[in-house]
Amino acid sequence: MTNPSDQNPSPTNAPPADNALRWEDWIGATSMGLLALITFANVLARYFTDQSFAWTEEISTGLMVTLTLAAGAAAVARDRHIRIEFMLLSGSAAKRKALALLSSLCTVIAFGLLTGFGYRFAYDDYRFEVTSPGIGLPQWWFSVWLPLLALAVMLRAAQLFIKQWRQS
Repeated sequence: MTNPSDQNPSPTNAPPADNALRWEDWIGATSMGLLALITFANVLARYFTDQSFAWTEEISTGLMVTLTLAAGAAAVARDRHIRIEFMLLSGSAAKRKALALLSSLCTVIAFGLLTGFGYRFAYDDYRFEVTSPGIGLPQWWFSVWLPLLALAVMLRAAQLFIKQWRQS
């Protein structure tokens, strides 16, 4: 007997081509590496000087948003996003397909809204020349990644929806 958690319950079992996810993996790995370096440098500075770098919090927050959305795009593209598998595995093939389509459609809508609101947020930061409170950099340098990567997640979810729709 197989363990239900070992199965991929969605109708799309084939993983995408390796090249299809290269940019999400690259952005995620780069963000994670920079986060580790910045945090380590800040720990060393605090240990040896009892002071921290003021810029690390702002840079780290921006990198965390970037990492989260890039990983989200990769998870959606691989059809490994969070779901309640008990509901998905407990029905017929038609029910599983309908739930998978609904999940993908909700993801498209949610990240479409996030793209629109994120664009407005980043544009307002640019238009009103908002600067970051700690280091005085233009705030849009950080906020521009929200709509761009939310759009990437939305497009990956749309690709998944189309793939699920075409499968019987």
